[in-house]
Amino acid sequence: METGIILSKIEENVAKVMIGKEQVTRLLLAAVAAGGHVLLEDVPGTGKTVLAKALAKSMGCKFDRVQFTPDLLPSDVTGLSYFNQEKGAFTFKEGPVFTNILLADEINRATPRTQSSLLECMAEGQVTVDGETRVLEEPFCVIATQNPVETIGCFPLPEAQLDRFLLKINMGGLNQTQERQMIDRFINAEPLAKVEAVCSAQDIKNLQSACKEVYVHDDLRDYIVSLVHATRKNKTGVSPRGTLALLRASQGYALVQGRDFVVPEDIKEVAHAVLCHRLISEFEEIHKTAEITTILNSVELPTEDWKAKR
Repeated sequence: METGIILSKIEENVAKVMIGKEQVTRLLLAAVAAGGHVLLEDVPGTGKTVLAKALAKSMGCKFDRVQFTPDLLPSDVTGLSYFNQEKGAFTFKEGPVFTNILLADEINRATPRTQSSLLECMAEGQVTVDGETRVLEEPFCVIATQNPVETIGCFPLPEAQLDRFLLKINMGGLNQTQERQMIDRFINAEPLAKVEAVCSAQDIKNLQSACKEVYVHDDLRDYIVSLVHATRKNKTGVSPRGTLALLRASQGYALVQGRDFVVPEDIKEVAHAVLCHRLISEFEEIHKTAEITTILNSVELPTEDWKAKR
C-alpha cells in the first residue's frame, strides 16, 4: 500500500472518533512515520487516551496499555524472570512493553525509577532484564499521556525522559460548534468501538522506511541546524538528539502532506512540538513556546527550489 494512501486512511479513521483534532492527528502520524514516540499533554477529558486508542486500532498493530501509578514497578512494564517449577529453570515473562503501540497512560504518576524503565526501549528499541537484552518488535511506538495541572502524587518527567519523545503535543480544546458535533456523534453511539484497522504492521514498517527517503535540501539541513543552535545561546538548548528529531519529524510531516520532499513549512509546523519540551528551563511552557516562536522568526530562511539538487 502506498504511503499516501496509508496515512490518508488512518487520518480518516481517527477523524471518525476525534473532532477538531486534525492538526494533532497529523503531528501524531508524522511521529509514527518517523518512528518516534509522542507525549500527549493536556487537562483531563480532552481526548488524549481516546486519540491514542483510535490510532492504534486504525493501524492493525499489537496494542497494550499501562496505567502508570505510584506503586507501579519497572518489572510491571518490562517484564521479569521467575522460577518455573515445572521446567526447573527461570522463565522470562514479557511485560506490556513487548508490543507495537504502547499507551503509557498518565506517565507522570509513576516514580522516576519506573519511568526510567522506558528509557532503553524508547531510545534503542530493546529491553535488558537480568543481564539479557531482548529486541522489541518493529514498529514500536510509545504514546504517553500526562496531566500538566495536577501535581499531587505526580513526578515530573526528567530531561532524559522528555528528550526521548519525538514530539510533545498539546491537545487543545473545542469551540462551541465542535463541541456540539461531539454531542451529536456520541449521543447514540461509541465511535471508538467501531474503528477497524485500515493497514497492517508491515505497512507501518514500509511507511517508516519511506520516511527516511524523504528528500531534505542542503539549505534546509543548514536551516534545521541553525534553529537548534539558536536555542543554545542561553545554555538551555536542544540536544543533538533534538536535531535529528527535528529532521525526522519534518520528513514525517512532509509524508503526511503527500510529498516526498521537505519544505520550510514542514519544519515550522513541527518545530514547537519537537523543540519546546527539550528546552531546559524553569519557565512555564508558554515562555518556551514564545522562545521557539522568536527563534523561528529570527533565523533566516533560505529560498530555493526544494525539489532540486537531488
